[in-house]
Amino acid sequence: MLVVRPAKPADLPGLERLAGTATPRLTNLPAHRDRLEERITRSQRSLAREIDFPGDESYTFVLEDLERGEIAGTATIRAHAGAHEAYYTYRQETLIHASQQLNVRREVQTLSLSHEVSDASLLCALSLDPRYKGTSAESLLRRSRLMFIAQYPERFAELLAIAFPGYLDADGESPFWNSVGRHFFARGYQEMNHLAGVRSKSFIAEVMPQFPLYLPLLTPAARAAIGREHPAHETALAEMLAEGFARSRHVDIFDAGPVIKAERERLATFRHSTWHPVRIRPATALPDAEPALIANQKLEGFRCVVARYALSPTGQLMLSPEHAAELGVEEGRAVLAAPLGLPDADDAFDEGEL
Repeated sequence: MLVVRPAKPADLPGLERLAGTATPRLTNLPAHRDRLEERITRSQRSLAREIDFPGDESYTFVLEDLERGEIAGTATIRAHAGAHEAYYTYRQETLIHASQQLNVRREVQTLSLSHEVSDASLLCALSLDPRYKGTSAESLLRRSRLMFIAQYPERFAELLAIAFPGYLDADGESPFWNSVGRHFFARGYQEMNHLAGVRSKSFIAEVMPQFPLYLPLLTPAARAAIGREHPAHETALAEMLAEGFARSRHVDIFDAGPVIKAERERLATFRHSTWHPVRIRPATALPDAEPALIANQKLEGFRCVVARYALSPTGQLMLSPEHAAELGVEEGRAVLAAPLGLPDADDAFDEGEL
């Protein structure tokens, strides 16, 4: 059985392993023991706080394989992306250069530094053991965070955002970084990726030019990388677009990976999640049903699993004793359920971004 729960200190070795095997290496999940230990401590403190509105809280979750007794994945929510410092992105814009005298009108694509995403809650730092790719574990890990947000909306912003890793070439280099950032830092992508993870990305925005970048001046490879996700994250991006996120005009200032955004009430998990009282029945007695995300209503004891969406005629959710025990719920207690399946993705820009 797989379950998503808040991280605890004993999970540190598992987080180290996941950080070291992430593809590509994630800036927001550095393979650095002290930083990962701080992440767990910060998450536990955030869960223990009484919150009226989002601040500098960060919630780190792990996917635990109970049969193997190991951590199979991790994912984080930053309650307020710009709580400590501005969360910088590049915003894609169009400038018009025109001359009536020469009868010339040209539209030129540019990138401008922006901190608009700072007010959003950020879903980030997701890494899954490769053995679980292509299984329901992927959706469980990604979307269990939405099940958590749905229960504690006061802890998060109305706007949610996800920054996906950008495209890298066959040598593991970022064409965008080599065409832009390398000119100002004289350091390679992998080295900067490590530094940004151990420290912060804010120093990049402080040194990068404050004026718009004209795309025609970048290399063709750099232009092609703008808004393009790393191949290893294509499935994840497709699922979150199906969830209801939309591409934005924002891209990462580091590798130009896509940033997707959504008002949380527009997301499928929020729109289709329902509370049900629990009815416990033997697993062999449960009827066939589509799978669903099932979460308890505890904060520090949050648990989320995938189980059958089997309802009784009176609207009770029928759970096996094993699932009920892992969720920590007794008969009659309410759980939140949302269908695991999603509609086909609509890969388009947010209407507000056009």
